[in-house]
Amino acid sequence: MVSAAIEVLRSHMVEGPSDPGPGDVVVARVDMVLMNDVTALLAERVLRETGAAGLVDCRRVPGVIVLDHYSPAPTPEAATGHRLLRRFARERGCRLYDVGDGIMHQIALEELVEPGMLVVGADSHTITYGALGVFSTGVGSTEAAYALVTGRLWFRVPRPLYVEARGRLGDMVTGKDVALHLLGQWGGSGALYRSVEFTGDLRGLGMSDRITIANMMVEAGAKTAIFPVDAVAEDWLRAARGRGPATKPPVPSPGAGDDVESIDLSSVEPMLALPGAPYNAAPVSEAEGTEVDMVFIGSCTNGRLEDLEAAARILRGRRVAPGTRLIVTPASRRVYREALRRGILEKLHEAGAVITPPGCGACFGAHMGVAGDDEVVVSTSNRNFPGRMGSPRARVYLASPYTAAAAAATGRITDPRGLA
Repeated sequence: MVSAAIEVLRSHMVEGPSDPGPGDVVVARVDMVLMNDVTALLAERVLRETGAAGLVDCRRVPGVIVLDHYSPAPTPEAATGHRLLRRFARERGCRLYDVGDGIMHQIALEELVEPGMLVVGADSHTITYGALGVFSTGVGSTEAAYALVTGRLWFRVPRPLYVEARGRLGDMVTGKDVALHLLGQWGGSGALYRSVEFTGDLRGLGMSDRITIANMMVEAGAKTAIFPVDAVAEDWLRAARGRGPATKPPVPSPGAGDDVESIDLSSVEPMLALPGAPYNAAPVSEAEGTEVDMVFIGSCTNGRLEDLEAAARILRGRRVAPGTRLIVTPASRRVYREALRRGILEKLHEAGAVITPPGCGACFGAHMGVAGDDEVVVSTSNRNFPGRMGSPRARVYLASPYTAAAAAATGRITDPRGLA
């Protein structure tokens, strides 16, 4: 057995057994601590109330604060919180990404994290960075505060769950459909405290697909999710940063007796998460024809350039259906700028979409597109628990950008392959 997650933990371990395995507790050095404008406020309060704020030095322990959830600030309280975090970042030397820069997870992948790193973030979807061979995991604000001061944190070594892929995705089938397919099989606890490690023939999954899949594995309870740093990842890094990876974690490889799930990518069809939970997954055909009030394309799950391109492909020559509103939120300033340069945002605007500044937007349910009572929403985000995007009485379906755009074009849930 070769577990990329265990090997990364071993390389960062400062306390623990000489040969740590699943279930062992280790203390490990962290390479970076990330927080958003919700969780950073809680961490700052912990540091202030314990008298430890003065011990934070982000030149020693890299700390990053991203103002993405309440961005732009929708209330005086949110604006005041942003002001406090700007001051904290300035005083402690932390890197700050301000309003409009984008979502913490997208920024981290574009600019900050490196393959083989051990990264913690005060947000459950920190797991996303595993698409780039990072052991990344979400922690509470108190743990983030502790890591900022000490540069270390304890971990229970997760047991690997290997996913062996083969085949290629069909047209208008994406990593979002793969993620929902797996969640439908596993449920909300099928990967509880596991490291989900992808192996097999992964050439058919682009980086955007891998980012989406890693992002959503936390919805099955995963501690981390890791893809190998192969040619696809190396090419993506060169395009994003002008260079290849400095280090490469080992390629996940199951051994005899390890838990291995197989997936034939060619058999995956367009999927939905039906209202209530991300793992309440079903083929689009099971809800086809359901009338839709609002469509959201964005979030750390599906707000990248490829996602906006997919939506524009569906909406080319079409208009958003009467009675349906479409909100599009790029995941970062870089995505926004490139989509603008390529004319993608223009096409979406011409189709009737509302384009918002980069950030979490409607995913968080705080502003820029909340759902009302009894409204039906199709969203490319990662969670659809009651009340997640606004009213607890709203019914939220999760879908790929193709399926979401098809719903916007027709005003009802539609298999996007019929609109090709």
